[in-house]
Amino acid sequence: MPEYLAPGGYVEEVSFRSKSIEGVGTTTTGFVGPTRYGPVDLEPDVITSLGEFERAYGDRQQLIFSDVENKMHNFMWHAARAFFEEGGKRLYIARTFNANQPDPDLPNFDDGRSDAFVTLAGVSQTKPSSGNWIRFSARFPGSAGRIRAWLTLRTGQSILGKDENNNPTVAGLFEGDIVLIGNTPTVTSPPSPTDEQFYSAKIERDPQSGEPLWKFTNIVGSPPQTLELRNLSDEADEIRIINFAVTPLAVEDSDAVQLVYDGLALDPNHKSFGTPNSIFAKFAENPMNLSDARRLPIVVERNGLETGADVLNFLMHSNGALRGSLLDKNSTDAQRSIEMLLDGGNDGMRPTANEYGGEINPTTDRKTGLKALEDVEDIAIVAAPGSTFGYSNGYSKQALTIINMLISHAERMRYRIAVLDSGNDQAIDDVRAMKAKIDSKYAAFYYPWVRVLDPVTQQEIHLPPSGFVAGIYARNDVERAVYKAPANEVVRLAIGFEKTLNKAQQEVLNPEGINCFRFFEGRGFRLWGARTTSSDPEWKYVNLRRCFAYLERSVDRGTQWAVFEPNGEALWANVRLTVQDFLYNEWVSGALLGEKPEKAYFVRCDRSTMTQNDLDNGRLVCLVGVAVVKPAEFVIFRIGQWTADRKV
Repeated sequence: MPEYLAPGGYVEEVSFRSKSIEGVGTTTTGFVGPTRYGPVDLEPDVITSLGEFERAYGDRQQLIFSDVENKMHNFMWHAARAFFEEGGKRLYIARTFNANQPDPDLPNFDDGRSDAFVTLAGVSQTKPSSGNWIRFSARFPGSAGRIRAWLTLRTGQSILGKDENNNPTVAGLFEGDIVLIGNTPTVTSPPSPTDEQFYSAKIERDPQSGEPLWKFTNIVGSPPQTLELRNLSDEADEIRIINFAVTPLAVEDSDAVQLVYDGLALDPNHKSFGTPNSIFAKFAENPMNLSDARRLPIVVERNGLETGADVLNFLMHSNGALRGSLLDKNSTDAQRSIEMLLDGGNDGMRPTANEYGGEINPTTDRKTGLKALEDVEDIAIVAAPGSTFGYSNGYSKQALTIINMLISHAERMRYRIAVLDSGNDQAIDDVRAMKAKIDSKYAAFYYPWVRVLDPVTQQEIHLPPSGFVAGIYARNDVERAVYKAPANEVVRLAIGFEKTLNKAQQEVLNPEGINCFRFFEGRGFRLWGARTTSSDPEWKYVNLRRCFAYLERSVDRGTQWAVFEPNGEALWANVRLTVQDFLYNEWVSGALLGEKPEKAYFVRCDRSTMTQNDLDNGRLVCLVGVAVVKPAEFVIFRIGQWTADRKV
């Protein structure tokens, strides 16, 4: 309640209308499955084009699984391509990866990532069994993660200056910086204009005045010597900070942009204004922000190197030319660089149902597989393209488990539908037997596979239907509406189907909830079915299921304002008006059946829908009924003979 304490006029804002409900999107899709590259356990990011998909998850090339004899088509790439070509706009990817079993006889990491090790003996793809090393690896596993990288040592301009009292000062120096100091006096030898050495910077306090004092300890040569900033007074003195620059370049991507990450500190514990900024912090396994975790192409790890002095000494011992190049002001980046090829990545083994289902890392809380898609609220369609490949050749148990996981996911998330693929190379009896094991109102089943021209092999191949169907769903919703059945739609990329079905064959499949692709002379290749897999006749049609998901989710999101409001007549009336206004708009657009609004829907929220027990337990119950239009699946014209002299 507003307070009126002092005399005067008060202007207040009030509302004389009900809240509005905005319809939610129904086209956002989530795919789960293996790709050539990309994050496995990061929060999925929205993909809006095939180009974005390739930048994040690799190219179109085939996958090589260690436990599969032949190369396998990149079904996820093909599904993404089909989705966008058919009219899809927004796509989320949950990549699955099944790492190879570790070989105890090999010292390499076996995580599927391309890598290279810098050791005292040089650069190698083999992990040292002991000693110090620096590992450069592709951030994500996959055979597409071949990267050529250059590690460059750079020295900037001198940061040594003088204050108004002609005392030496430094700017931009942080504790732990590795610096190159030239023309300096030392304890054991007189000043020499050519004497240049490497030092580690440390800040201390003057015991008497408390003023900060910079001190530098040499890190190359012995015995250790400490130099104070106030000893640098000669005009020729200079202090130059030594930093790393890293230049990674994807080998297999001809369009890759060469990026240079500069100004990276050598000391693993180095901080700039309280923020870690060493090469090991920048390219950490788990960077400080999610953007870096997705964007940075490599990971840099170390073993046995604790300080910047350790890192510099290690690199100069592994590459003897680096010290001379650093001391030479005229040296080039190439002379101060270590070049390496990150190689040896692999696609692992073919993902199983465990990888598709996903898991939650108890340490990092990161999720994989379908569990990762649970956190993306906008998704309305889910599929696992390629998961049923080889169904008739020993993969049926895994495929059925993945299908059941998709259905469970859709049912658990409530506002989603699972698009299910039949197996490849299946006869009608085979697909009927497969569908007989599935029953859910949150799923739709499609047969047969779609034939396209493969841009990789330039041969005709067969692809799972789900990528095409998800795109058709999206196109149908945008061009028409979610309440229109997503069928009788052209399959744009198709040049045929794995099996050509006729009307008699579809008469066998359609009643069992198997949606078919058909070819019609003069009308092209079309999706010709719109049923769910449910045995419940009330939820027979795909558009009915999706329309209810749209209505339910829209009402759910549009009435959250009512939570914790006073549960009385005023709130009930407001809720009724809010839902009625939304349903009226849906009726006007044609989503609801009835010549008048009263016949198309009803909304009740009053004492008839709530008991006193409901009120005492803080429950507001609103009862909504809608008459959703169903598709004209069978268009029947009855024609009989008529005589010209007969009266109507």
